[in-house]
Amino acid sequence: METLEHKISPLTQLTEDEQMLKEAAADFAESAIKPLVHEMDEKAQLDPDLIKQFFEMGLMGIDIPEKYSGGGGTFMMSIVAIEQISRVDASAGVFMDVQNTLVNNAFTNYASEFLKEKYLPQLANEKVGAYCLSEAGSGSDAFALKASAKEDGDDFILNGAKLWITNAKEAEIFIVMANANPEAGYKGITAFVVEKGMEGFSISKKENKLGIRASSTCEILMDNVRVPKENILGELGKGYKVAIETLNEGRIGIGAQMIGVAQGAFDAALEYVQERKQFGKAISDFQGVQFQLARMATDIETARLLVYNAARMKEAGQNFLKEAAMAKFYSSEVAERVSSMAVDLYGGYGYVKEYPVEKFYRDSKIGKIYEGTTNMQLSTIAKLLLR
Repeated sequence: METLEHKISPLTQLTEDEQMLKEAAADFAESAIKPLVHEMDEKAQLDPDLIKQFFEMGLMGIDIPEKYSGGGGTFMMSIVAIEQISRVDASAGVFMDVQNTLVNNAFTNYASEFLKEKYLPQLANEKVGAYCLSEAGSGSDAFALKASAKEDGDDFILNGAKLWITNAKEAEIFIVMANANPEAGYKGITAFVVEKGMEGFSISKKENKLGIRASSTCEILMDNVRVPKENILGELGKGYKVAIETLNEGRIGIGAQMIGVAQGAFDAALEYVQERKQFGKAISDFQGVQFQLARMATDIETARLLVYNAARMKEAGQNFLKEAAMAKFYSSEVAERVSSMAVDLYGGYGYVKEYPVEKFYRDSKIGKIYEGTTNMQLSTIAKLLLR
Protein backbone atom coordinates (compact mmCIF):
# COMPACT_ATOMS: atom_id res chain seq x y z
CA MET A 1 0.00 0.00 0.00
CA GLU A 2 1.22 3.48 -0.82
CA THR A 3 1.35 6.43 1.53
CA LEU A 4 -0.46 9.68 0.82
CA GLU A 5 2.45 11.29 -1.00
CA HIS A 6 1.00 10.74 -4.45
CA LYS A 7 0.14 13.63 -6.74
CA ILE A 8 -3.61 13.99 -7.17
CA SER A 9 -4.45 17.65 -7.55
CA PRO A 10 -3.03 20.95 -8.81
CA LEU A 11 -3.63 22.27 -5.28
CA THR A 12 -1.09 19.83 -3.85
CA GLN A 13 1.35 20.30 -6.72
CA LEU A 14 4.36 22.09 -5.27
CA THR A 15 6.83 24.41 -6.95
CA GLU A 16 10.45 23.31 -7.21
CA ASP A 17 11.45 25.46 -4.22
CA GLU A 18 8.52 24.19 -2.15
CA GLN A 19 9.36 20.59 -3.00
CA MET A 20 13.02 21.07 -2.11
CA LEU A 21 12.16 22.55 1.27
CA LYS A 22 9.59 19.84 1.90
CA GLU A 23 12.20 17.14 1.30
CA ALA A 24 14.81 18.95 3.40
CA ALA A 25 12.37 19.38 6.28
CA ALA A 26 11.30 15.73 6.06
CA ASP A 27 14.92 14.55 6.10
CA PHE A 28 15.70 16.83 9.06
CA ALA A 29 12.67 15.55 10.93
CA GLU A 30 13.64 11.91 10.40
CA SER A 31 17.36 12.25 11.10
CA ALA A 32 17.55 14.95 13.79
CA ILE A 33 14.15 15.12 15.49
CA LYS A 34 12.81 11.56 15.48
CA PRO A 35 15.57 10.08 17.70
CA LEU A 36 14.77 12.74 20.34
CA VAL A 37 10.98 12.66 20.29
CA HIS A 38 10.38 10.27 23.19
CA GLU A 39 12.99 11.89 25.44
CA MET A 40 11.74 15.41 24.73
CA ASP A 41 8.16 14.33 25.42
CA GLU A 42 9.16 12.72 28.72
CA LYS A 43 11.25 15.71 29.81
CA ALA A 44 8.67 18.18 28.45
CA GLN A 45 11.47 20.18 26.86
CA LEU A 46 12.91 20.75 23.40
CA ASP A 47 16.53 19.70 23.02
CA PRO A 48 18.70 22.89 23.06
CA ASP A 49 20.95 21.60 20.29
CA LEU A 50 17.91 20.88 18.16
CA ILE A 51 16.82 24.51 18.49
CA LYS A 52 20.18 25.60 17.08
CA GLN A 53 19.74 23.21 14.19
CA PHE A 54 16.37 24.76 13.33
CA PHE A 55 18.14 28.06 12.77
CA GLU A 56 21.03 26.45 10.90
CA MET A 57 18.49 24.78 8.57
CA GLY A 58 16.85 28.13 7.89
CA LEU A 59 13.53 26.89 9.25
CA MET A 60 12.94 29.81 11.61
CA GLY A 61 12.88 32.57 9.00
CA ILE A 62 11.56 30.89 5.88
CA ASP A 63 9.64 33.80 4.37
CA ILE A 64 11.58 36.65 5.98
CA PRO A 65 12.93 38.71 3.03
CA GLU A 66 16.58 38.19 2.14
CA LYS A 67 17.31 41.88 2.83
CA TYR A 68 16.72 41.05 6.51
CA SER A 69 18.89 37.91 6.37
CA GLY A 70 15.90 35.61 5.97
CA GLY A 71 15.23 32.78 3.59
CA GLY A 72 13.30 34.90 1.11
CA GLY A 73 10.78 32.09 0.70
CA THR A 74 7.00 32.02 0.62
CA PHE A 75 4.19 31.41 3.08
CA MET A 76 3.45 28.10 1.35
CA MET A 77 7.02 27.01 1.94
CA SER A 78 6.50 27.57 5.66
CA ILE A 79 3.30 25.52 5.52
CA VAL A 80 4.86 22.48 3.83
CA ALA A 81 7.82 22.59 6.25
CA ILE A 82 5.53 22.77 9.30
CA GLU A 83 3.60 19.79 7.96
CA GLN A 84 6.73 17.67 7.51
CA ILE A 85 8.16 18.52 10.94
CA SER A 86 4.81 17.83 12.64
CA ARG A 87 4.62 14.48 10.89
CA VAL A 88 7.41 13.43 13.27
CA ASP A 89 6.81 15.69 16.28
CA ALA A 90 4.01 18.22 16.80
CA SER A 91 5.99 20.04 19.50
CA ALA A 92 8.80 20.78 17.07
CA GLY A 93 6.19 21.66 14.47
CA VAL A 94 4.48 24.30 16.58
CA PHE A 95 7.88 25.66 17.67
CA MET A 96 8.68 26.70 14.11
CA ASP A 97 5.03 27.41 13.27
CA VAL A 98 4.65 30.21 15.84
CA GLN A 99 7.94 31.74 14.70
CA ASN A 100 7.03 31.75 11.01
CA THR A 101 3.27 32.27 10.78
CA LEU A 102 2.72 34.53 13.80
CA VAL A 103 5.86 36.37 14.91
CA ASN A 104 7.72 36.80 11.62
CA ASN A 105 4.52 37.57 9.75
CA ALA A 106 3.54 40.25 12.26
CA PHE A 107 6.93 41.96 11.86
CA THR A 108 6.90 41.66 8.08
CA ASN A 109 3.37 43.03 7.71
CA TYR A 110 3.21 45.68 10.44
CA ALA A 111 6.63 46.67 11.80
CA SER A 112 8.35 49.95 11.02
CA GLU A 113 11.52 49.75 8.97
CA PHE A 114 13.47 50.40 12.18
CA LEU A 115 11.91 47.36 13.89
CA LYS A 116 12.33 45.18 10.81
CA GLU A 117 16.03 45.97 10.53
CA LYS A 118 16.55 45.46 14.25
CA TYR A 119 14.59 42.25 14.88
CA LEU A 120 14.01 40.28 11.68
CA PRO A 121 17.70 39.29 11.23
CA GLN A 122 17.71 38.08 14.83
CA LEU A 123 14.52 36.07 14.33
CA ALA A 124 15.84 34.54 11.13
CA ASN A 125 19.18 33.43 12.54
CA GLU A 126 19.36 33.14 16.30
CA LYS A 127 16.46 34.26 18.46
CA VAL A 128 13.11 32.63 19.14
CA GLY A 129 9.96 34.75 19.14
CA ALA A 130 6.68 34.45 21.01
CA TYR A 131 3.22 35.92 20.52
CA CYS A 132 1.45 37.12 23.67
CA LEU A 133 -2.29 37.71 23.39
CA SER A 134 -4.21 35.35 25.70
CA GLU A 135 -4.88 36.03 29.37
CA ALA A 136 -6.65 34.17 32.15
CA GLY A 137 -9.87 36.07 31.46
CA SER A 138 -9.53 36.56 27.71
CA GLY A 139 -9.30 33.44 25.60
CA SER A 140 -11.88 33.31 22.82
CA ASP A 141 -12.89 36.81 23.94
CA ALA A 142 -9.39 38.00 23.14
CA PHE A 143 -10.19 41.71 23.30
CA ALA A 144 -11.23 41.51 26.96
CA LEU A 145 -7.53 41.56 27.87
CA LYS A 146 -6.48 43.46 31.01
CA ALA A 147 -2.77 44.01 30.34
CA SER A 148 -2.20 47.76 30.37
CA ALA A 149 0.19 50.16 28.67
CA LYS A 150 0.54 53.63 30.22
CA GLU A 151 2.31 56.39 28.34
CA ASP A 152 5.32 57.87 30.15
CA GLY A 153 7.38 60.33 28.11
CA ASP A 154 9.09 58.47 25.28
CA ASP A 155 8.05 55.10 26.72
CA PHE A 156 5.07 53.00 27.67
CA ILE A 157 4.89 51.17 31.00
CA LEU A 158 3.41 47.68 30.64
CA ASN A 159 1.70 45.79 33.46
CA GLY A 160 -0.26 42.56 33.56
CA ALA A 161 0.04 38.87 32.80
CA LYS A 162 -0.24 36.69 29.72
CA LEU A 163 -1.18 33.02 29.73
CA TRP A 164 -0.67 30.03 27.42
CA ILE A 165 2.33 31.58 25.64
CA THR A 166 3.93 29.11 23.23
CA ASN A 167 7.75 29.18 22.99
CA ALA A 168 7.90 31.39 26.10
CA LYS A 169 10.76 29.49 27.71
CA GLU A 170 13.00 29.66 24.64
CA ALA A 171 11.94 33.07 23.34
CA GLU A 172 13.89 36.30 23.58
CA ILE A 173 11.61 38.52 21.48
CA PHE A 174 7.94 38.87 22.42
CA ILE A 175 5.01 40.54 20.68
CA VAL A 176 2.78 41.65 23.55
CA MET A 177 -0.78 42.97 23.27
CA ALA A 178 -1.71 45.56 25.91
CA ASN A 179 -4.39 48.23 26.16
CA ALA A 180 -3.07 51.78 26.03
CA ASN A 181 -6.55 53.32 26.24
CA PRO A 182 -9.05 51.14 28.16
CA GLU A 183 -11.81 53.72 27.69
CA ALA A 184 -11.66 53.04 23.95
CA GLY A 185 -12.21 49.31 24.49
CA TYR A 186 -10.57 47.09 21.91
CA LYS A 187 -9.52 50.19 19.95
CA GLY A 188 -6.99 50.91 22.69
CA ILE A 189 -5.17 47.61 22.21
CA THR A 190 -1.61 48.07 20.96
CA ALA A 191 1.10 45.60 19.97
CA PHE A 192 4.51 46.10 21.59
CA VAL A 193 7.86 44.42 20.96
CA VAL A 194 9.30 43.38 24.31
CA GLU A 195 12.70 41.81 24.89
CA LYS A 196 13.30 39.13 27.48
CA GLY A 197 15.93 41.16 29.32
CA MET A 198 13.75 44.18 29.95
CA GLU A 199 13.40 44.97 33.67
CA GLY A 200 10.14 43.75 35.17
CA PHE A 201 9.51 41.18 32.42
CA SER A 202 9.60 37.55 33.58
CA ILE A 203 8.64 34.03 32.54
CA SER A 204 6.52 32.35 35.20
CA LYS A 205 4.69 29.04 35.45
CA LYS A 206 5.33 26.42 32.75
CA GLU A 207 2.23 24.33 32.09
CA ASN A 208 2.29 20.53 32.49
CA LYS A 209 0.31 19.49 29.41
CA LEU A 210 -1.46 16.48 27.93
CA GLY A 211 0.20 16.80 24.53
CA ILE A 212 2.84 18.81 22.66
CA ARG A 213 4.71 18.46 25.94
CA ALA A 214 8.12 19.47 24.61
CA SER A 215 6.67 22.78 23.45
CA SER A 216 6.94 25.30 26.29
CA THR A 217 3.68 26.95 27.32
CA CYS A 218 4.18 29.51 30.07
CA GLU A 219 2.72 32.47 31.88
CA ILE A 220 4.30 35.88 31.24
CA LEU A 221 4.42 38.52 33.99
CA MET A 222 4.95 42.25 33.43
CA ASP A 223 5.68 44.55 36.37
CA ASN A 224 6.28 48.11 35.19
CA VAL A 225 8.10 47.04 32.04
CA ARG A 226 9.41 50.13 30.27
CA VAL A 227 9.11 49.81 26.49
CA PRO A 228 10.19 52.62 24.11
CA LYS A 229 7.52 54.04 21.81
CA GLU A 230 9.60 53.01 18.82
CA ASN A 231 8.78 49.41 19.80
CA ILE A 232 5.11 49.78 18.93
CA LEU A 233 4.33 47.21 16.24
CA GLY A 234 1.97 48.83 13.78
CA GLU A 235 0.02 51.81 15.06
CA LEU A 236 -1.06 52.93 18.52
CA GLY A 237 -4.53 51.53 19.17
CA LYS A 238 -4.39 49.19 16.15
CA GLY A 239 -3.18 46.10 17.97
CA TYR A 240 -6.54 44.44 17.41
CA LYS A 241 -5.88 44.60 13.66
CA VAL A 242 -2.44 43.04 14.11
CA ALA A 243 -3.94 40.30 16.29
CA ILE A 244 -6.85 39.41 14.01
CA GLU A 245 -4.98 39.37 10.73
CA THR A 246 -1.93 37.58 12.11
CA LEU A 247 -4.07 34.86 13.71
CA ASN A 248 -5.88 34.35 10.41
CA GLU A 249 -2.53 33.37 8.89
CA GLY A 250 -1.53 31.44 12.00
CA ARG A 251 -4.58 29.22 11.70
CA ILE A 252 -3.33 27.93 8.37
CA GLY A 253 -0.10 27.03 10.16
CA ILE A 254 -2.04 25.08 12.79
CA GLY A 255 -3.85 23.35 9.94
CA ALA A 256 -0.47 22.30 8.55
CA GLN A 257 0.58 21.05 11.96
CA MET A 258 -2.58 18.97 12.27
CA ILE A 259 -2.32 17.34 8.84
CA GLY A 260 1.27 16.48 9.79
CA VAL A 261 0.05 14.83 12.99
CA ALA A 262 -2.64 12.93 11.07
CA GLN A 263 -0.15 11.85 8.41
CA GLY A 264 2.35 10.64 11.00
CA ALA A 265 -0.31 8.59 12.78
CA PHE A 266 -1.58 7.16 9.51
CA ASP A 267 1.89 6.19 8.30
CA ALA A 268 2.58 4.37 11.57
CA ALA A 269 -0.76 2.54 11.40
CA LEU A 270 -0.33 1.65 7.71
CA GLU A 271 3.00 -0.01 8.43
CA TYR A 272 1.75 -1.78 11.55
CA VAL A 273 -1.37 -3.37 10.01
CA GLN A 274 0.75 -4.99 7.31
CA GLU A 275 3.07 -6.50 9.94
CA ARG A 276 0.55 -7.49 12.62
CA LYS A 277 -0.86 -10.98 12.05
CA GLN A 278 -4.06 -12.44 13.46
CA PHE A 279 -5.91 -15.59 12.38
CA GLY A 280 -2.96 -16.49 10.18
CA LYS A 281 -2.77 -13.33 8.06
CA ALA A 282 -1.91 -9.66 8.24
CA ILE A 283 -4.77 -7.60 9.67
CA SER A 284 -4.52 -5.35 6.60
CA ASP A 285 -6.06 -8.26 4.67
CA PHE A 286 -9.34 -7.83 6.55
CA GLN A 287 -11.88 -5.67 4.75
CA GLY A 288 -12.90 -3.93 7.97
CA VAL A 289 -9.35 -2.67 8.46
CA GLN A 290 -9.07 -1.69 4.80
CA PHE A 291 -12.21 0.44 5.08
CA GLN A 292 -10.78 2.21 8.13
CA LEU A 293 -7.55 2.95 6.25
CA ALA A 294 -9.54 4.30 3.32
CA ARG A 295 -11.49 6.67 5.56
CA MET A 296 -8.30 7.89 7.24
CA ALA A 297 -6.56 8.49 3.91
CA THR A 298 -9.55 10.37 2.50
CA ASP A 299 -9.83 12.55 5.60
CA ILE A 300 -6.15 13.50 5.45
CA GLU A 301 -6.23 14.33 1.75
CA THR A 302 -9.33 16.47 2.22
CA ALA A 303 -7.74 18.36 5.10
CA ARG A 304 -4.55 18.88 3.12
CA LEU A 305 -6.52 20.35 0.21
CA LEU A 306 -8.26 22.79 2.57
CA VAL A 307 -4.97 23.88 4.17
CA TYR A 308 -3.10 24.26 0.88
CA ASN A 309 -6.02 26.13 -0.68
CA ALA A 310 -6.08 28.64 2.19
CA ALA A 311 -2.32 29.11 1.90
CA ARG A 312 -2.50 29.65 -1.87
CA MET A 313 -5.31 32.18 -1.42
CA LYS A 314 -3.26 34.04 1.19
CA GLU A 315 -0.29 34.17 -1.16
CA ALA A 316 -2.50 35.40 -4.01
CA GLY A 317 -3.73 38.31 -1.91
CA GLN A 318 -7.30 37.00 -1.83
CA ASN A 319 -9.64 37.10 1.16
CA PHE A 320 -8.90 33.81 2.90
CA LEU A 321 -10.62 34.29 6.28
CA LYS A 322 -13.34 31.67 5.72
CA GLU A 323 -10.94 29.23 4.10
CA ALA A 324 -8.43 29.56 6.96
CA ALA A 325 -11.17 28.89 9.51
CA MET A 326 -12.36 25.87 7.53
CA ALA A 327 -8.81 24.53 7.22
CA LYS A 328 -8.09 24.92 10.92
CA PHE A 329 -11.44 23.46 12.00
CA TYR A 330 -11.38 20.45 9.71
CA SER A 331 -7.70 19.55 9.99
CA SER A 332 -7.90 19.48 13.80
CA GLU A 333 -10.98 17.22 13.61
CA VAL A 334 -9.13 14.92 11.20
CA ALA A 335 -5.98 14.79 13.33
CA GLU A 336 -7.97 13.67 16.36
CA ARG A 337 -10.05 11.18 14.39
CA VAL A 338 -7.16 9.63 12.46
CA SER A 339 -4.82 9.38 15.45
CA SER A 340 -7.61 7.80 17.50
CA MET A 341 -8.19 5.21 14.79
CA ALA A 342 -4.44 4.57 14.65
CA VAL A 343 -4.52 3.74 18.37
CA ASP A 344 -7.42 1.38 17.72
CA LEU A 345 -5.57 -0.38 14.92
CA TYR A 346 -2.56 -0.93 17.16
CA GLY A 347 -4.79 -2.50 19.80
CA GLY A 348 -3.15 -2.79 23.20
CA TYR A 349 0.17 -1.65 21.78
CA GLY A 350 -1.45 1.61 20.75
CA TYR A 351 -2.02 2.49 24.39
CA VAL A 352 1.58 2.28 25.53
CA LYS A 353 4.38 4.81 25.09
CA GLU A 354 6.71 2.30 23.45
CA TYR A 355 4.77 2.82 20.23
CA PRO A 356 4.25 6.20 18.52
CA VAL A 357 0.51 6.47 18.02
CA GLU A 358 -0.49 7.31 21.61
CA LYS A 359 1.62 10.46 21.33
CA PHE A 360 0.05 11.46 18.03
CA TYR A 361 -3.33 11.06 19.74
CA ARG A 362 -2.31 13.25 22.70
CA ASP A 363 -0.77 15.87 20.42
CA SER A 364 -3.85 16.09 18.22
CA LYS A 365 -6.16 17.47 20.91
CA ILE A 366 -4.59 20.92 21.09
CA GLY A 367 -5.51 21.60 17.46
CA LYS A 368 -9.15 22.11 18.44
CA ILE A 369 -8.18 24.62 21.15
CA TYR A 370 -5.35 27.02 20.39
CA GLU A 371 -5.34 29.91 17.91
CA GLY A 372 -9.14 29.88 18.00
CA THR A 373 -11.26 26.99 19.29
CA THR A 374 -13.37 24.83 17.01
CA ASN A 375 -16.50 26.70 18.11
CA MET A 376 -14.87 30.02 17.18
CA GLN A 377 -13.95 28.67 13.75
CA LEU A 378 -17.50 27.45 13.19
CA SER A 379 -18.83 30.83 14.29
CA THR A 380 -16.51 32.61 11.84
CA ILE A 381 -17.48 30.33 8.98
CA ALA A 382 -21.21 30.71 9.67
CA LYS A 383 -21.04 34.51 9.93
CA LEU A 384 -19.21 34.75 6.62
CA LEU A 385 -21.69 32.43 4.94
CA LEU A 386 -24.62 34.50 6.19
CA ARG A 387 -23.08 37.89 5.49
